[in-house]
Amino acid sequence: MGRLTRFVDELEWGFGWVSPERRTLRITSHALLADGGVWLVDPSEAEGVEERVRALGEPAGVIQLLDRHERACASLASRLGVQHHVVPFDGVGPFETVPIVRRRFWREVALWWPERRVLVAADALGTVRHYFALADEPLGVHPLLRLTPPRQLARLEPLHVLVGHGKGVHERATEALHEALDASRRRLPRLPFELGAAALRR
Repeated sequence: MGRLTRFVDELEWGFGWVSPERRTLRITSHALLADGGVWLVDPSEAEGVEERVRALGEPAGVIQLLDRHERACASLASRLGVQHHVVPFDGVGPFETVPIVRRRFWREVALWWPERRVLVAADALGTVRHYFALADEPLGVHPLLRLTPPRQLARLEPLHVLVGHGKGVHERATEALHEALDASRRRLPRLPFELGAAALRR
């Protein structure tokens, strides 16, 4: 944790941070202040995060949206003295959960915060270019879900979309979400070329 932590999605009700480890898919985590408590969503280890969480408010819980997003969920929950909620299909705290995938080797939910109209996605949506976001998309669907995009999210009209990989979308977020779902299959043929472009940039 010696590298400088980069904070993103900084708003009055929370913030995000990008793992200081250099990774192509940029692991992003979030802290949300809701109902007087701070909820950590898919948190990773990073210097200064615990201090910022406690400055924001009393820790309330750790939410893991994706089964393979163990990251630092368990260890942070233990250190903060809060419960670790693993892929809570029935909702948790002030949040609703939207089931995304419920398979043996892939279990994922999205988090919907109706009070603030905030949608938080783990892997279903992302903003990392050439992997999630193709062409000029501000937001894109996970490559393995592009044939069957999570259309259950289409009923939502978020003001903000936070993602587990990349910075969030804070302008025209509803439009970006609906465009990502509608164009998911149509833009799938671009994926091999975009992945190739990403590999050349490494």
